[in-house]
Amino acid sequence: MPVSVSKRRPRTSKKTETEKPEKPLKDPRTCCNSFCSVFSRSFLYRFPLTILFLFLIYLWSTSTTVISGNVVHICISSRKLNDLYCLTAGSQPGLRVPVSNFTKPVSENVIRSEEEKSSVLVLGKDGDKSFAKNETFVGERVSDKPTAGTGLNFTTNETSTIERVSVLDQDSKPINEENLDSVLGQDDSKHRNEINTDFLVDWDSETGEERYRYINSKNEDEETALKAVDKYLKLQRSWLSMGNNRNKPRSCEGKGVYVYDLPSKFNKDLLGECSDMVPWANFCSYFKNNALGESIENLGKGWFKTHQYSLEPIFHSRVLKHPCRVYDENQAKLFYVPFYGGIDVLRWHFKNVSEDVKDVLAIEVVKWLGSKKPWRKNSGKDHVFVLGKISWDFRRNNKFSWGSRLLEMQEMKNPTKLLIERNPWEVNDVAIPHPTFFHPKTDDDISSWQNKIIVKPRRSLISFAGAARPGNPDSIRSILIDQCRSSPDQCRFLNCTDGGCDKPESVIELFQDSEFCLQPPGDSPTRKSVFDSLVSGCIPVIFDPYTAYYQYTWHLPEDHRTYSVYIDKEDLKEKKVDVIKKLMSKTLREREDMRSYIVHELLPGLVYGDFDAKFERFRDAFDITMDSLLHKISKTL
Repeated sequence: MPVSVSKRRPRTSKKTETEKPEKPLKDPRTCCNSFCSVFSRSFLYRFPLTILFLFLIYLWSTSTTVISGNVVHICISSRKLNDLYCLTAGSQPGLRVPVSNFTKPVSENVIRSEEEKSSVLVLGKDGDKSFAKNETFVGERVSDKPTAGTGLNFTTNETSTIERVSVLDQDSKPINEENLDSVLGQDDSKHRNEINTDFLVDWDSETGEERYRYINSKNEDEETALKAVDKYLKLQRSWLSMGNNRNKPRSCEGKGVYVYDLPSKFNKDLLGECSDMVPWANFCSYFKNNALGESIENLGKGWFKTHQYSLEPIFHSRVLKHPCRVYDENQAKLFYVPFYGGIDVLRWHFKNVSEDVKDVLAIEVVKWLGSKKPWRKNSGKDHVFVLGKISWDFRRNNKFSWGSRLLEMQEMKNPTKLLIERNPWEVNDVAIPHPTFFHPKTDDDISSWQNKIIVKPRRSLISFAGAARPGNPDSIRSILIDQCRSSPDQCRFLNCTDGGCDKPESVIELFQDSEFCLQPPGDSPTRKSVFDSLVSGCIPVIFDPYTAYYQYTWHLPEDHRTYSVYIDKEDLKEKKVDVIKKLMSKTLREREDMRSYIVHELLPGLVYGDFDAKFERFRDAFDITMDSLLHKISKTL
């Protein structure tokens, strides 16, 4: 049966049409997530990049790593002073460091076990022993306030900043404008605004005496830092011993010197690694003759090829024969620790080892001392270390891997540290002369040399032995070399880049033949060459007060004009001074007076006699140092 089908659409009831399913309400969290996603893509993802970019700009503005020839210089900008402090291999002329040694990956091998890491010895205020349980040394001050200095702070694992505090004793405070006077125990606050910045010479606010200002501070922070330098220099000069009357026998009453018998791994064994000390040189010949090196026959009696980093074994051999040495620690006034820390750190400078390896002996020697009653009795205040490198080689922080942390350890704040270059903001860092090539045995050896060089004809007015630092924007060496070469009749240049300074005879003969010897800063502010020139009777020309004037308080007089000429390196950079013309203006009488003072007054106290030296009329650098150490202990304990 046929079925009729309608083509009309069926009608839908209103009820059915209106009963559409309700849309669920949007979850507020979903809305937020959607919005945050868009916001993150548009802004938050870019924000860390902005922070990273600003951080990189900050790093670039505060530090610089320079590759100069084959030498890598890491320079750190001071928060207190404008000058850069450069942490590099040292100041030996012609020092050539293979750059490849810095580009190899650092080994992750750690020779200390976790148990050894947790057994770092620390001393409490009363000298009690305890052991740190992490890599941060107990007793270090944690603060976010900056201290006056070079800004070499480092960070712990907890990201707290640990300050390097210049200390007078165990309880000293960080230096700032508010507490500078209380830290130093003197109040000169009423004179703070009485500094004449228009002249290099002004008046000491306390003594009323004429004082030479080498740096004019540009702001309050710089002035505070410079005040600390001046105060510490004055304090160190108060420890200087003028010595005994040589016509009377030396008295050792109350001046006993005790030498610790350290395990050989802390000293003699280190010398045994001489063939592998640095990649490009064999040091074994330098450690002959009790570290004086091989003799130099053509320079005469008492001359040796002494390396600039041989101070530690040289000093050790002399202390062993000191007339006041005692073998009973109860009779001692001064305790000498024969740890060759400089040679220890030197062997790791150019090897790919972890920081733990660099610190092993430093931590072990402090732990060893902590077991000794004399160390605990005065918290190390009557102990002395001789470290034959610059202070910065022992102040590694988390920003740089150079050197060890020996002098950053809290236990090392109180002992006296004798170094070839001190940290000017550490009062217990005492600078003593670099070893020269001359090591007399008797008074006659000194007198003979004095008589020879005082009458030596000086055929050249000026000389400079050194090398340029083309990669270091702060260096003035290229300027000096250009000025020297432009006046060949007045100035002689010995280029150390091509090995011209490898033979000590070449340098000493040049200095003996010159009136003035230019001494610009090298890889660090100080130079061994300053002492080579003085021993040769050549008047040093200093361009940075940190090269000598802020360093050797026991061996050089406060008035630099008696033995040197000062030319501000900033004036040289700004082309305000012609060094050749300035030195030509010095009269013959001025030159003769300075040379006479250098040869007759200073020279004996700038050289280290050999290991069997016996002096009656003179005191050498070792005698002055030991007498002043004993004087310091008697005044501070």
